[in-house]
Amino acid sequence: MKKVILLFLTFFSLQVSAQITKVEPPFWYVGMQNPSLQIMFYGKNIAQNDVSVNDDVVITQVQKTENPNYIFVTINTEKTPASEVIFSFSKDKKVAFTQKYSFKNRKNNSAQRKSFNSSDVMYLIMPDRFANGNTNNDSTKDTQEKADRNNPGGRHGGDIEGIIKNLDYIKELGATTIWSTPLCEDNDKNYSYHTYGQSDVYKIDSRYGTNEDYIRLSAEAKKRDLKLVMDYVTNHWGAEHWMYKDLPTYDWVHQFPGYSQSNYRMETQYDPNASKIDAKNCMDGWFVPSMPDLNQSNPLVLNYLTQNAIWWIEYADLDGFRVDTYSYNDKAAIAKWTKSITDEYPNFNIVGEVWMHDQAQISYWQKNSPISKIQSYNSNLPSVMDFTLHDVFGNVFNEDNAGWFDGMIKFYNNFVNDFLYDNPNNLLIFTENHDTNRFNQNYKNDFKKYQMAMSLLATIRGIPQLYSGSEIGMAGDKGKGDADIRQDFPGGWNSDTNNAFTKAGRTIEQAKYFDFSSKLFTWRKTKAVIHSGKTTQYIPENNVYIYFRYNENESVMVVVNNNKDKQVIKLDRFRESIQNYVSGKEVISGKIFDLKQDLVIEGKSALILELK
Repeated sequence: MKKVILLFLTFFSLQVSAQITKVEPPFWYVGMQNPSLQIMFYGKNIAQNDVSVNDDVVITQVQKTENPNYIFVTINTEKTPASEVIFSFSKDKKVAFTQKYSFKNRKNNSAQRKSFNSSDVMYLIMPDRFANGNTNNDSTKDTQEKADRNNPGGRHGGDIEGIIKNLDYIKELGATTIWSTPLCEDNDKNYSYHTYGQSDVYKIDSRYGTNEDYIRLSAEAKKRDLKLVMDYVTNHWGAEHWMYKDLPTYDWVHQFPGYSQSNYRMETQYDPNASKIDAKNCMDGWFVPSMPDLNQSNPLVLNYLTQNAIWWIEYADLDGFRVDTYSYNDKAAIAKWTKSITDEYPNFNIVGEVWMHDQAQISYWQKNSPISKIQSYNSNLPSVMDFTLHDVFGNVFNEDNAGWFDGMIKFYNNFVNDFLYDNPNNLLIFTENHDTNRFNQNYKNDFKKYQMAMSLLATIRGIPQLYSGSEIGMAGDKGKGDADIRQDFPGGWNSDTNNAFTKAGRTIEQAKYFDFSSKLFTWRKTKAVIHSGKTTQYIPENNVYIYFRYNENESVMVVVNNNKDKQVIKLDRFRESIQNYVSGKEVISGKIFDLKQDLVIEGKSALILELK
């Protein structure tokens, strides 16, 4: 009889667990600014049940959709302590099964967490191409694409453990913040290494590691005073996402019906003369056929994305977001998403990818933009990526003969337009990223031009972002395909003969790049005058661009000579900025320059002078 009872209980428990296959968020935190929590329960025909919960928890809404496999239960957590509650699912007034749900305490001062800002230098990593710290997860049973390092567009085996093992390298470089491209599961059959076509946004891709490994990365980074930024994707998922295979609602993704590709014309988001069909195709069209376009205007979708983002901030103790394809989202909905996060975390910085080539149009997407104010729109997005500056970096150092529009005047004119931004100091500035031609490719590994670019990047307004590998001279031609601009970092694999992660392992050429970069960006770490100081710039003459960063306590003079020839600079023109300073100490060389005399600068070079 006991065996019969035991078998019955075992069978019953299996039946209970089989009723629910997904609960998202998987758990939550107490003491949130917004007490409303919407829990998604997923299981075969689960909607045929009624839902109840402990007497001390208030259900404010139960929402069922046309798909009987979903129930969305909204509760008020205002008075819920850190505890475990039990949801009961009943049919015909009889409890069919139950589900435990946990509430956890937040970290101390979680809501006021600090984020990345202009005092930081951000280091961009593509984890599959950075370092393979755990060869046991190169290929995993629960993912389709297996490791094949011989395939340029395949999985190469880089992972979270590889990042952790090289955190000291990143710190030595002078970077203070890590931005990794997405780490959540991307179960596409091929080309999944970029991980932007995610198949489960609550789970780290098993080829990168586990959720616990991601928590460990965050903790280990913080031990080294490094911040961690998650690459978040609100615009789309991958076609292998489990929810796309069983949509909660028909309009969870944009349907035309079926597939229609975006026209990529983001201008239609604010063009007062745009046709409705063009605007719809930009916003609702799919980025590519393998990436279903999420409908953020559906309240269930928007809430799902909002809670997922907040869950990751709490769970992994994150320091910021970079949001992919920000300006392709429904602009009203993405503004709500962004505000929901910054309402919870007032100091939390979020930078959006707005890949445009006009500063007014980029400015439109930054919080409190004077441009978007014209249309009574506010994205609530604190930071945007400065793509017009990236455009300038692309070829300017090859323009030896300055004209009215060529040469260093391009930098000057870029900063002239800072008046279009509400907060130009919170722009992400970069010479390249994982989607662009590599800087060293543009300039055929001309080290002098690299020095000029980095000297500018380290001293102008904004938040500098480096792309892993440039600091050792890596190049890559996007014309040959994305794989060429996303090559493996040398030394990240045990079989590599060249290990650029260590001083002893670097080639002479790699060491030249790294030593310069490390000295420059380590110097920047403590320079408040660069982080938040004001700027005075002077119209370039003879292809020489001069500007000053200053505050009440100090002043830095930057001279960039894009002319091939040595230049003699008469300093009388700059007296309003030099003021009573009499000398300048060059940051890299340590050489002292007498500001009472003419300043001599070699061709194709830069000087960063701390004024004394």
